Amino acid sequence: MVKITLKDGSVKEYEQGVSVGDIAKDLSMGLFRNACCGRIDGTVVDLRAPINNDCNLEIVTFDEEDGKKAFWHTASHVLAQAVKRLYPHTKLAIGPAIDNGFYYDFDVETPFGPDDLDKIEKEMKKIVKEGLSLERFELPAQEGLKKLEDMGEPYKVELCHEHADKGENISFYQQGDFVDLCAGPHLMSTAPLKAVKLTNCTGAYWRGDAKGKQLCRVYGTAFPKASMLEEYLTMLEEAKKRDHRKIGKDLELFTIMEEGPGFPFFLPKGMVLRNLLIDYWRELHREAGYQEISTPVILSRTLWERSGHWGHYKDNMYTTKIDDEDFAIKPMNCPGGMLVYKTKMRSYRDLPLRMGELGLVHRHELSGALHGLMRVRNFTQDDAHIFMTPDQIKDEVKGVVRLIDKVYSTFGFPYHIELSTMPEDHIGEKEDWDIATDALRDAIVELGYDYQINEGDGAFYGPKLDFHLTDCLGRTWQCGTIQLDYQLPERFELEYTGADGAKHRPVMIHRVVFGSVERFIGILTEHFAGAFPLWLAPVQIKVLPISEHQHAYAKEVADKLTAAGFRLELDDRNEKIGYKIREAQLEKVPFMLILGDKEVESGGVAVRSRSEGDLGTMSLDDLIVKLSQMVKDRVKE
Repeated sequence: MVKITLKDGSVKEYEQGVSVGDIAKDLSMGLFRNACCGRIDGTVVDLRAPINNDCNLEIVTFDEEDGKKAFWHTASHVLAQAVKRLYPHTKLAIGPAIDNGFYYDFDVETPFGPDDLDKIEKEMKKIVKEGLSLERFELPAQEGLKKLEDMGEPYKVELCHEHADKGENISFYQQGDFVDLCAGPHLMSTAPLKAVKLTNCTGAYWRGDAKGKQLCRVYGTAFPKASMLEEYLTMLEEAKKRDHRKIGKDLELFTIMEEGPGFPFFLPKGMVLRNLLIDYWRELHREAGYQEISTPVILSRTLWERSGHWGHYKDNMYTTKIDDEDFAIKPMNCPGGMLVYKTKMRSYRDLPLRMGELGLVHRHELSGALHGLMRVRNFTQDDAHIFMTPDQIKDEVKGVVRLIDKVYSTFGFPYHIELSTMPEDHIGEKEDWDIATDALRDAIVELGYDYQINEGDGAFYGPKLDFHLTDCLGRTWQCGTIQLDYQLPERFELEYTGADGAKHRPVMIHRVVFGSVERFIGILTEHFAGAFPLWLAPVQIKVLPISEHQHAYAKEVADKLTAAGFRLELDDRNEKIGYKIREAQLEKVPFMLILGDKEVESGGVAVRSRSEGDLGTMSLDDLIVKLSQMVKDRVKE
């Protein structure tokens, strides 16, 4: 017998070899019908997985991220099966679950068009109605290779070789007459995929290599209920309206030009927004005891070799030669921060030392991955590096968490935290990684935060806490991060003199709040649909005289508002007032002041709010007090 500890803490006993799915069925048939996969001691497993030892078990449904991934991964297999039925000569590449759905890459003579997608989607729905069971089986490496070769799937053969070279068994999933190389996990059958939708089709290089074969990538999504799909498609339509690339162009914030793909240009109004965010960042960091530094954009190869980036990250770096020596444009600010620390001897009394940097970094991204401000090749990272003694780790992590919480609360973003652990490609000893991971976990637990484990997704030099904020459409964005690092201080031989007079190695935190100033602007633009709160709006007020008779008074009003520190525009064109108001609304200006003869006589202003409409007439002094308080409090409206 094996003892199974369930999510609620209860313990049940089962025969050895019982499957996760059988336990779900024993607990509740409703739970079994909704189950997508399981977690055994935190590891995601297939519902078919047998349990042979005592363990903690969670049954995972579509409501959880792991459940969605298993659901969408199964949908990708249904997509591949539909394509093979309709276009038998198609070669299969890969088909993973991704955020909000799945994709599958196909090698076809002619890329699929809209009509093809319609046919494929109809065939997918047939497969779902057939309710085909998914069966998992394994073959020894060479047998697996032979099977894939017989199937005529060269891309699968290439993937299989990587496992075969290690002598590992190869796992497959079969549904009806369709077989695919796959590690899982998957649903028990195709039946739960009640609502499927193929969303678009693009080109994609095999393994992201521009020198590789151009494949046809089909994207889709799927849900257990048609109503959930409808809700998602409605969200997509709303997201199109909020596309930061369109809003950025319409509001004259930023642009991307052919002369600089992936290198954004900020226009005057965009610079106002950008600088306001940076001013806010600096204000918070001064209050939190950070010192600001700036390090060079180009540094020598020897530095990047020492940091480990040359060996682990070189393909993403831009390099050049200066005086016949190799240099690299920095993809990260950290190594420069190491050199600043080493400019003088440090004592334990100097620690914790918090150094912030708004550093411009460059990373090579494939052209197909570029997307407005969300995925660029150069961006400003709001980095900070904290150097500390081991006994200061917990308090410093807590301080950073509180800072991130304050920022996200200011913008109205809820968020969740993920703890990412040691990846396969890492530097340093496992013992140090365990100590660092436990320190991060203990800090957020003591603060009362829930968290999710993201196994193997840490940076190559240390574990991290990632903060995923949620925008008004329910989309999540990974922005803030806290990375604990024992490795770089060792590589750079950083030291401080302890209270005992001996030399010691400091521990280091890497952290960002915005993540990237540019990307954060893109997220804010879509979250607010360009209607930024008053304190952030590039133009806060539009002064709108009804006719030329009010121009002199309008100028007085504008001058007084400018002197009070507001950003405004005076629209004294010879246009109808209705036209001016509609234009100001389209420009997302928070407040409009309409000035007619009555306002001139009374010395007041007729106030119109972007969100609330007409607010009536008030004195200019009262308005200045009201709006100044809104700016000071950073009201989100």
